[in-house]
Amino acid sequence: MAQSNIKVAVQKFGNFLSSMVMPNISAFIAWGLITALFIPTGFIPSESLAKMVDPMVTYLLPLLIGFTGGKIIYDQRGGVVGAIATMGVIVGSDIPMFLGAMIMGPIGGYVIKKFDQLVEGKVKAGFEMLVNNFSAGILGGLLSIISFLAIGPAVDIFSSWLMAGVDGLVGLGLLPLTSILIEPGKILFLNNAINHGILTPIGLEQVKQTGHSVLLMLEANPGPGLGVLLAYSIFGKGTAKRSAPGAAIIQFLGGIHEIYFPYILMRPMLFLAVILGGMSGVFTLVLLGGGLFAPSSPGSILAIAAVTPHQPMAYIANFAGVLVAAAVSFIVSTFVLKTGKQTDEDIEEAARKMQEMKGKKSSVAGAFVANTENVPEDVNKIYFACDAGMGSSAMGASLLRKKVKEAGLNIAVTNTAISNLPSDAQIVITQDELTPRAQNKVPTAYHVSVDNFLSSPEYDKLIEQLQNPVNDELQEVVEDAEDNISVDTEIADTENDLLLEENVFINQTFAHKEEAIRFAGRALVKAGYVEESYIEAMIARDEMTSTYMGNDVAIPHGTEEAKQAVLKSGFTVLQVPNGVDFDGQKVRLIFGIAGKDGTHLEILSGIAVTCSDMDNIEKMVEAKTAKEIMDMINIKSE
Repeated sequence: MAQSNIKVAVQKFGNFLSSMVMPNISAFIAWGLITALFIPTGFIPSESLAKMVDPMVTYLLPLLIGFTGGKIIYDQRGGVVGAIATMGVIVGSDIPMFLGAMIMGPIGGYVIKKFDQLVEGKVKAGFEMLVNNFSAGILGGLLSIISFLAIGPAVDIFSSWLMAGVDGLVGLGLLPLTSILIEPGKILFLNNAINHGILTPIGLEQVKQTGHSVLLMLEANPGPGLGVLLAYSIFGKGTAKRSAPGAAIIQFLGGIHEIYFPYILMRPMLFLAVILGGMSGVFTLVLLGGGLFAPSSPGSILAIAAVTPHQPMAYIANFAGVLVAAAVSFIVSTFVLKTGKQTDEDIEEAARKMQEMKGKKSSVAGAFVANTENVPEDVNKIYFACDAGMGSSAMGASLLRKKVKEAGLNIAVTNTAISNLPSDAQIVITQDELTPRAQNKVPTAYHVSVDNFLSSPEYDKLIEQLQNPVNDELQEVVEDAEDNISVDTEIADTENDLLLEENVFINQTFAHKEEAIRFAGRALVKAGYVEESYIEAMIARDEMTSTYMGNDVAIPHGTEEAKQAVLKSGFTVLQVPNGVDFDGQKVRLIFGIAGKDGTHLEILSGIAVTCSDMDNIEKMVEAKTAKEIMDMINIKSE
């Protein structure tokens, strides 16, 4: 338990460090390109354009880090105070103050957040703007003075120790040993944290002094991962072998190292391959004088080429470092795969294991792990998303935030633009026409579609699911049925003919699922529940997404557009003892449904609960009369 808590704490701290740098990588690359091109020893020297180099590295980059760190803690207001506080360490030091910014930015955000919590509800009406602006200005100014007098000098000393340590490792030829920590660390849970939280700040200070830094290549080198994937492509087994060539292209050219992590976790001995590959690559880089002038993010060979100093020997050194690392990793991986006893590789299970170790979902692992479409466990944040993230989503977020608070759930609710959805989002709510875009952006999230952000039954349904999570697929019965509810200003009187004995059909046989769905649809029409057009809508709905719900049960119903064809809520039940095929699944109980005004939801919920137990399924399949089936459903729906 203690080890688990320590791992979680390290994960959170590492991810926090990297999250201050990663959003600003493009600015670091811009500075690196300007430096490489226009300084006197650059590719196209320009005295006037080179004037941008020092202000960017001295002021722009640390301020961006400080602002981002503060914003992570307390949004825009925290970012502003974090940037003000960062200015003190910038002016109080002679070196680029990246580490200082990573300290003062979050401190600034934290201080203003605590102040706002302290005065919440105590500011008189009409004075809110005055207090907000002056409090941020005063606290930011005080923090900048403190950082100038104390934090800056302390970070100066610490930075000099770090640089001396790096120089000592290089001088003693021990820098390759860092791969013993870097390669396993990034696979298990600290990939971006190691690179952008630790190596990048130190490396950029080295770049300022020498024009390039080998530290920027330590974690970004795609060679070790490439060697593993090439070995799997030739000597692997099962799905791992089939998927490895595509993964190698994505990793080497796209720079997404995370895609090879599950392959390592399938064979833990392969940690030795990436460690030895990484060590060989670092040794080659140090020997030949390799390094980058800006962070390579992502760690693609193309990105590495773009931020390599424009000198022939620099390209030779960096490419040699990548190729040597890949060759050594390939050789060791080949030995591990050929001498191992495993006959098949479960890439899906390894991807799940990777996500558990990292403590978050992975969009890359999502390529291997299917989305179950169930409400996730341990939800800590819900995202409302729209085009701009400021209009309808803001209104919807405020409404759900109130409902979440009233329900006593400790879950944050925030609004954002679809383009800004984080890759580890757990629950995303969008208007129905925007849902496909959100799903493409975050395929691993649980997505909720609503017609109107201001008034949707989906809010209460989501609250209920979060309070009382049901993992069985049959909970989706209620969710699908609500798609067909037509909301009027007056709710129709609940009738007692939702399920009549004559609409329960015993011992039926069907050649295929369409025949079964049409039979259920005609029964609904005959009973006066729906118009004739609803039958085709039931067929169309099943073609869109199978209405098979699990446990030998299917719930065919109409499309969203067909709700106008629903006259009143009703059900029909078809018992099919020998089963009928629904897209490869055997179905023995079919519930044809038509829902209007929510009057059917109570009994439908009862059906879901009843059918979640396979013993009940067997009893209904073996029932000899319609009344036996109705009695079982009624008992569960009371």
